[in-house]
Amino acid sequence: MELMPSYTFKDKKTGDLTTKIMSLSERDAYLEENKNLQLCLATPGFADPHRLGRIKPDDNFRDLLRETKKAHKGSTVNTF
Repeated sequence: MELMPSYTFKDKKTGDLTTKIMSLSERDAYLEENKNLQLCLATPGFADPHRLGRIKPDDNFRDLLRETKKAHKGSTVNTF
């Protein structure tokens, strides 16, 4: 299974942005057929601060983790 890149296009007249998933050759043909569009540089989001552990869960969730840890002796759940 091949992964296709996504490209973001901007309409020169309206400024609307659209994102399409296609191969490089399809992208070139698409731009040739749609002269009103231009390719935009788009930065993908690589990291989610919650998954990276940069943002800690709120106090209510942490209390729930503590209660769960108490109920299950020997648990190694991180309560932050």
